[in-house]
Amino acid sequence: MTNGRNKGASFERFISGEIFSALGVETKRDLEQYRLAGKGDLIGLDGWLIECKRYANTTANNIHKDAWWSQTCAAALLTGERPVLIYKFDRQPIRCVVYLSAINEAFSNKDDIATISFETWCMLVRESLCD
Repeated sequence: MTNGRNKGASFERFISGEIFSALGVETKRDLEQYRLAGKGDLIGLDGWLIECKRYANTTANNIHKDAWWSQTCAAALLTGERPVLIYKFDRQPIRCVVYLSAINEAFSNKDDIATISFETWCMLVRESLCD
């Protein structure tokens, strides 16, 4: 049986490497996440609260669990950063959940969300770094 904590830490390290490859920004695991509430999994990407989830079993339609998004948003509210939930199920691509306002400012006063590819999220971040 796989240790869930080790599996999560491994996925966090993997995502950190992927962020560096795609954006040239070095992130690292926030080891305080286990001691204090309101922390993301990765730190170093200014303006974004990053929560990572890696699970073997898929949910209906391979979508994220509501509790994951709630956890991400609660932490982002405390830090004032934009939330992103990065998740992966076995044999499925990496997906990212963001507020729709991260894609289109016209939705800034709404709680609508979008599930996008990791590559699309990196494009959004790249655009925001240019602002």
